[in-house]
Amino acid sequence: MVRSLLVIPLLAAALGGVWLARGALQRWRDLRAAETYELAGDRWPMLLRAAGAMLCGICVTGLTLLTALGAFGGLSRGDRQPERAEPVVDAAGAGDGAGAGAGTAAGAAARQQAVPPAAAEPAAAAATTPPAVVSRFDSVGHPGGGELLQSAVLGPDGRPRNVRVWLPPQYAKEPNARFPVVVMHAAAPRKTADAEVPDVFEGIGSALQSGKSRPFILVAPEAPNGTAHPCELVAAAPAAVADDATLRTTIAASFRTLPPSPSSWGALGVEGGAPCAAAAGLARPDLYGAAAAVSGRYDAAALTQTGAEAPTGSAAKLLLAAAKADAAGLDAARKLQASLKAGPGPAAKADVRISDNVQDYTPDRERLRLVRQAAQFLAEALAKAS
Repeated sequence: MVRSLLVIPLLAAALGGVWLARGALQRWRDLRAAETYELAGDRWPMLLRAAGAMLCGICVTGLTLLTALGAFGGLSRGDRQPERAEPVVDAAGAGDGAGAGAGTAAGAAARQQAVPPAAAEPAAAAATTPPAVVSRFDSVGHPGGGELLQSAVLGPDGRPRNVRVWLPPQYAKEPNARFPVVVMHAAAPRKTADAEVPDVFEGIGSALQSGKSRPFILVAPEAPNGTAHPCELVAAAPAAVADDATLRTTIAASFRTLPPSPSSWGALGVEGGAPCAAAAGLARPDLYGAAAAVSGRYDAAALTQTGAEAPTGSAAKLLLAAAKADAAGLDAARKLQASLKAGPGPAAKADVRISDNVQDYTPDRERLRLVRQAAQFLAEALAKAS
């Protein structure tokens, strides 16, 4: 577009130069005629027109070169369409309920903002380190005394996935503080865990208010799609955890978090998501300093194999919590504990604790207390690891 605009001043300069040159030539002829008849003439009008014609000629030459070489075109890349779109994530319009998940993620993905990695990075490093991603998280509520935000983040398959982040009250009160992160795993594909357990924030918030837990940021990504049972997928392929490298870098770039490490990241799962948290904690003790599984049912053999294939040099820390009246849940927890203890390699080194002392009037009240207990365990374990 800029190059086409150069034609206008180019034509103007050319026409002006021709007009001035003709005027100078005419004045020169008049002076020659005056000299023939020995008359005196004024040379200044001719000289001024000649100088103007020369200036127009210089302008025409310069504009012609700029147009031909595309100098202005190379300097005006802002007028061209960028090679890669830079969407900004927007999750506005999402509610706190279970129906706010996948539809919002699809609509918000068109506005995600990605910052490309430096061009000078080696190819090998670029292949292993995901690009820094900054997403705009919009507030969708204030459950548990904190703030719940939502956005969409690209998954490993390149498709957007819904991600919810709960910030504790201390996040706004302590602007210079950085916080550990707990990832809450969901059991249903294309859903976040808070849609399945909407009162989880009340349990965590009550633990913080009572002073029994240190504050942390809760991240609830969508469960992986493509399977009806994401927790079985995580147990079979630990690389399928919902908080992959892209999500971790996005959270670190968007919030004041501690760097992802065993001293700052934990995993949480409630009911259907409990096996996911157990699998993530057993498979990646090098990433999660602790994992808490609440009211779950577990495939002891599969999780033991997952723990046996974990990286050496670090031992998993796992809490299996169930209400006192939940006989099936406690039985599944004890079987998993025994299987891990008798398992090979890193599985036998896992530190597995069982909580069976929670009792209340209703199942909802028991779940609230179990979540509070899990939050306390995770906060204490991460504090010790740091």
